[in-house]
Amino acid sequence: MEIRWFESLGSTQVYLVEELKAGRAAAPVCVGASFQSDGSGSRGNRWIGEKGNLFISLAVARAQLPSDLKIESASIYMAFLMKEVLAGMGSGVWLKWPNDFYLDRHKIGGVITNIVGEDIVCGIGMNLVSAPEGFGTIDITVLPYNLTKMYCEMFENLPSWKQIFSKYQLEFENSRAFFTHQNDQKISLARAVMQEDGSLICDGQRIFSLR
Repeated sequence: MEIRWFESLGSTQVYLVEELKAGRAAAPVCVGASFQSDGSGSRGNRWIGEKGNLFISLAVARAQLPSDLKIESASIYMAFLMKEVLAGMGSGVWLKWPNDFYLDRHKIGGVITNIVGEDIVCGIGMNLVSAPEGFGTIDITVLPYNLTKMYCEMFENLPSWKQIFSKYQLEFENSRAFFTHQNDQKISLARAVMQEDGSLICDGQRIFSLR
């Protein structure tokens, strides 16, 4: 996978989407920056960027992803691949449904996923060295570019959704003490029922991670 690295960008996600739409980039490709001044978080929030933290976005063709992956659960899949990389380095990070990285009860990062044509564009932000008040940082030492390179190498031999889900289904139990959001509504995960495609049944409604 091609990696384009910059000292500074407003948003790796915005840059990559613009490059894809203009035909100046093609999947698979990853964009990273040492500093990001205007990052995007979930539900329209900003992801505050401090130098030394992780700011990347990558594009993968839908055809490259496992055939058993429901596209609405791409956020879980992409995030869990990163979680696997970190776990292999000794981190205790876990994935709160559907797309937030946590250490114990503190959020340290997240994933935002969009569809651009036939590509899935996934943005990942993670606190490697510093965090805003109320957030945490990762429990290992790793440079942003090195972590990006290890993550991109995962796409050379992607596991099936079934392989990822078998692990994530067990880890989901950690999410039950938390909430998720659907249509600006706060929903408790305490009694959520996980489905095999990664969606949840909460209070009688089915919700997906890509929305």
